[in-house]
Amino acid sequence: MKTPLIPTPSRRNFMKASLAAAAAGCLLRPARAFADVAGITFGVQLFMLRRQAQTDLAGVFRTIHDAGFPQVELYPIAYSHSAAEIRRMMQDAGIEAVAGHFDYAGLEDKLEFAHQLGLTYVVCPMIPKDQWTSLEGFSKAADLFNRAGRQAQSQGMEFVFHNHCYEFRPIDGTTGFAHLMQHTDPALVKLEFDIYWLTQGGQDPMAMLKKYAGRVRLIHLKDRLAGAKTGYTMDPPQYFTELGKGTIDWPSILVQARAEGVKYAFVDQDETSLPIPQSLAVNRAYLRKLNL
Repeated sequence: MKTPLIPTPSRRNFMKASLAAAAAGCLLRPARAFADVAGITFGVQLFMLRRQAQTDLAGVFRTIHDAGFPQVELYPIAYSHSAAEIRRMMQDAGIEAVAGHFDYAGLEDKLEFAHQLGLTYVVCPMIPKDQWTSLEGFSKAADLFNRAGRQAQSQGMEFVFHNHCYEFRPIDGTTGFAHLMQHTDPALVKLEFDIYWLTQGGQDPMAMLKKYAGRVRLIHLKDRLAGAKTGYTMDPPQYFTELGKGTIDWPSILVQARAEGVKYAFVDQDETSLPIPQSLAVNRAYLRKLNL
């Protein structure tokens, strides 16, 4: 028979503190144990693991959890499963989702599925390529986004647009992005700023965060190699790298985002030279060491 464990004074103090926290309802759930660094909860955009997700979505969710991220931002690769199946797989893995990306085509018809998933933010990541080079194309997108925003709002969600770099190409004395912002209702159409793609498109992320402070809800994180050239196309070569290994000033950006009320940021490194679990570990280690 084992000898009963006699608590030491330090152990007794720890147990008392734990019980007191439990009584006050302050103990963190397992899925939140490594969240809320710098006041922002960090997650992973599923696109980063899109190849693996085609055959093992449940395993991908576990990989994200095991890397220390409590959130996944969903992507259409997951939507071959029912909303109930996706929610069950996430629960089994110990992660949650407040946001998901949905394709432009048929966007309004997809909002009910987003609602079934329990999402807060419905994100459109891109407009069709044949609309990139004309203000008419961006006006067409603006009309759709206003309708989707109104419908999302009626279902207790927010509609969000995610930028790349093509939106910043000069067109007739303005840019597609500026035109889109001018022709969408700020109350209905919010923003997910991809900091890498803002930089790639020649924008100052800090200035953009401040300019659109009332609309930014989410941000995407991936670093950008030194010596990278700006441009408006998304053709190779791209300049992706892990956080802290590039030139983007993440501490300042995260402080600004937090000041604007941004609560979620997602690692979204489109391609990695490292195996993805290792890349996730490098990104997570960088975020953990920030002292903001």
